[in-house]
Amino acid sequence: MTDSSPPLGVTFASFQALGLPLGLEVARFARDGGYSSFWTAETTGPEAFATLGAVAAGVGGLDLGTGVLALQLRTPMLAAMGAATLQALAPDREVLLGVGISSPVVVGRWHGATYGERPVERVREYLELTRACLVGDAVTHDGEFWNCSGFRLGVRLRDRRPRLVLGALNARMLRLAGELADGVLLNYLPATAVPWCVERIRDGEMSAGREPGSCTVYAYVHVGVCDRRAARPAARKDLFSYAVVPAYAAAFERAGFADEVAALRAARERRDREASVAAMSDRMVDAIDICGTAEEVTAAVRAYRDAGVTVPVVMPLPWGEDRAATVLATLEAARRA
Repeated sequence: MTDSSPPLGVTFASFQALGLPLGLEVARFARDGGYSSFWTAETTGPEAFATLGAVAAGVGGLDLGTGVLALQLRTPMLAAMGAATLQALAPDREVLLGVGISSPVVVGRWHGATYGERPVERVREYLELTRACLVGDAVTHDGEFWNCSGFRLGVRLRDRRPRLVLGALNARMLRLAGELADGVLLNYLPATAVPWCVERIRDGEMSAGREPGSCTVYAYVHVGVCDRRAARPAARKDLFSYAVVPAYAAAFERAGFADEVAALRAARERRDREASVAAMSDRMVDAIDICGTAEEVTAAVRAYRDAGVTVPVVMPLPWGEDRAATVLATLEAARRA
């Protein structure tokens, strides 16, 4: 990969359980291999801003992205503070503040917060208020979901400011990203579903009078250099854990997996967990959690880019016998795309 190569990211989301030292090792490996950005998710593992701060201070040379923060767990003001702190640590890199509506399990069951209704309206207000806070002027806001009086961001920044990225799956949220966000992060979808998503993003840009392409399209690309058959049980469990969330289920149905979602729902009504996991077919697994040879991984990443993703963000699936080695082999294969 050279300086003129298309941008490529990596996310810590899929191998956080292997520990922060490996996360930093992967960040160095990615930086030295020409990757442009390092992302992390946040559920119950490492806290996002601390993780990215460690990458900024200990590795450097990479844009820093959250993919994504559950917006119910931080006020827009606190999210702006966290992103601005990262920006001060890495003044010459992009800070990509990725937020999303998350799920009732993450927000409610695990963190004890209120998930809330009217997700599109909630996200709209969050994006608008966070952007206002990042400008640095005094902000007074009396909204439906958040309010503040005289908030002024107290982090000294140069000209570069954090960019807002919205995690989005379905039509209304994708259009909102095109309307208000600097970027959109797609996740858990096959490459064949990308063009439909991009159309909705561009529709949102048009409705807001923005230039086409104002909203950068990022996508988590789930790939692993490992034995496909051996990895399928882990992949089925992975997809099952998302297919039970209504927003993801709708996206899976739209992407051509309606039969799988229907079978999952029927099995859950019977309280048959084994059948629920088994409902995630080989076809679905192979289209979304793509495991195989290095050449197959390279081709998969290229397919997402060809489908309209501006910046593929590699989610290395650590499902080989040596999990850390699998992550590094996957990054090496993906960088050739």
